[in-house]
Amino acid sequence: MSRAGTRIAGHGHHAPDRVVANAEIEGRLGLAAGWIESRTGIRARRYAAAGEAVSDIALPAAEMALEMAHAACGLPRAMIGLTLLATSTPDHLLPPTAPLLAYRLGLPASGAADLTGACAGFLYAYVLAEGFVRASGQAALVVAANILSRRIDPQDASTSALFADAAGAVVIAPADRAGTGLLASRLASDGSGYDLIQIPDSGSRRTGGEERAGVPRMVMRDGRAVFQRAVAMMGDACRHVLDQAGLTPDEVTHFVPHQANGRIVSAVADRLGIAPARTLSTLAEFGNSSAATLPFTLSACAGARGYGEGDVLLMAAAGAGLTGGAALVRL
Repeated sequence: MSRAGTRIAGHGHHAPDRVVANAEIEGRLGLAAGWIESRTGIRARRYAAAGEAVSDIALPAAEMALEMAHAACGLPRAMIGLTLLATSTPDHLLPPTAPLLAYRLGLPASGAADLTGACAGFLYAYVLAEGFVRASGQAALVVAANILSRRIDPQDASTSALFADAAGAVVIAPADRAGTGLLASRLASDGSGYDLIQIPDSGSRRTGGEERAGVPRMVMRDGRAVFQRAVAMMGDACRHVLDQAGLTPDEVTHFVPHQANGRIVSAVADRLGIAPARTLSTLAEFGNSSAATLPFTLSACAGARGYGEGDVLLMAAAGAGLTGGAALVRL
């Protein structure tokens, strides 16, 4: 059954305690002081503690979102009908992590599944959950979490300078007000860029055989190509959803781009004509946690931004695969 609208009833975020400043990485790699920030806009990032898994860092972000939803509109946990976890670093390849997360959260009526969409994973999960909420009348919990610090190559500046660990979450609930929630979405992919960002020695296409020792590490083959294609994919998707909704960039209250690096964030905002004052960012202090950056940034910036009824939120992402897209939401 179709519902009048939806709302983001709650949001939450969590970053591990360990702060890794640029000086630690620059010293290890023999880079000049300031090299990382000048190229990425990142000053620090967070790393999970030994023994922590994705379900551990996802839990406090999800709890925060659920508690906010209960306080804001009395939403009980029994109304959560679906839990989606966007992650590229699950607790195990099998089973999926989302059922464990839902169990630990005390969500007795929730279906649960993982979604692997790299940096665009939260965007895909959000759009799919929106459809579920409108069709079922139940609420959905969408969480994104990654522990990428264990997949970077410590000797590779292109990955160790960027990637981090964090989690973010939103609760999407039915709303009586028409015209709220997802106004337009554009999900995109381009498999011709499949090998630009990879963890190659993993999955069913392992190159070294099952006996290969060591932890599979992330590889970014061509940073310039990643930049160009990410900016184009995000910019085109944003234009599409704005046109679809009949809105202009000037009507966007809050722009939340994937926190890939500072140059990509600025390039996409400039292409759309969205001023820095309307662009949300947590990149400098928290780095790039892949799919988690969108909900993490949305939640972490809430106090300073003071989101209000009727605000228009534009989210965009692009990442490995290539996968990407944009979503336009009215609060």
